[in-house]
Amino acid sequence: MRRLIPGVLLLAALAATAGCDNNNSVTTPTNPTTPTTPTTPATTETFSGTLTLNGSQIYPFTATSAGTVAATLTTEEPDSTLLIGLSLGSWSGTACQVSIDNAAAAQGAVITGTVTAAAALCVRVYDAKGNIPASQPVNFTVTIAHP
Repeated sequence: MRRLIPGVLLLAALAATAGCDNNNSVTTPTNPTTPTTPTTPATTETFSGTLTLNGSQIYPFTATSAGTVAATLTTEEPDSTLLIGLSLGSWSGTACQVSIDNAAAAQGAVITGTVTAAAALCVRVYDAKGNIPASQPVNFTVTIAHP
């Protein structure tokens, strides 16, 4: 039994030293980074025209990917406070199916929508309520920013 005690002590000492490591460096955990979605640069298109009493103008354009579409009534002459209609919609090839509408837009008005994929779209500018004097048509510019 006396021989057994030193052997057990020797095994205990070996087991204790086997678990030790002289590497004292501590690794600090870092938070994972959030993946970023690449942003598609916006394309800007400008359309100009003349609007007459009860008239409308439609301009088709294409969004090449998902993203935000914004239409701005950039200029309206000779009266920048005259209320006219501004719409965004889907272009069928022959007609503009309106999705977002502002029937009381003045110069500086913006309408915004989102497309989930590439799409054929359109902007419509119109005399919503017969506000344009028959003797004085309105010249306008619309700027469209889209993916």
